Amino acid sequence: MRIIGGILKGLRLNPPTNLPVRPTTDLAKEALFNILLNKIEFEGIKVLDLFSGTGNISLEFASRGASEVVSVDRSVQCIHYLNDTSKQHKLTQIKTFKADVLKYLQIETEQYDVIFADPPYDLNQIPEIPKIIFEKKLLLPGGMLIVEHQSLQNLSNHPAFTEQRKYGHSSFSFFVSE
Repeated sequence: MRIIGGILKGLRLNPPTNLPVRPTTDLAKEALFNILLNKIEFEGIKVLDLFSGTGNISLEFASRGASEVVSVDRSVQCIHYLNDTSKQHKLTQIKTFKADVLKYLQIETEQYDVIFADPPYDLNQIPEIPKIIFEKKLLLPGGMLIVEHQSLQNLSNHPAFTEQRKYGHSSFSFFVSE
């Protein structure tokens, strides 16, 4: 794993091997950020990273100039790794929360420019994530939700769905708020 762009471009991340994660591959992450480069301005945005795991995506957004990145994961080891990495590289805009993501979403009231969710592929409630986020109006107008999921899964029935991009067994589904 490495940081692809921004002030930490090229930094190799070496999380402990015992973390309960399936990180977004460098190939998929690079493709995702190439798509985002044409859709959003990274400087100064607020990002919510759900199921943040190693913090790979959080660190990428922070490296590219996001002013606030909120990272939520239920693994205390993942939270500790992300906190340590953030401190080491002086990324003070990353704030972490150890929580069950679906419970966290029920109490969250802040609005974000970008919400990224990379749930475990076997989580049955993946289709609920866009529903909850849009019902609670957690995206700013024009904000974007990106859900990473298995390519076989189809999330296109949500009214805010705009497109799905496939990268092998993984896909990103994009949703945009009005």
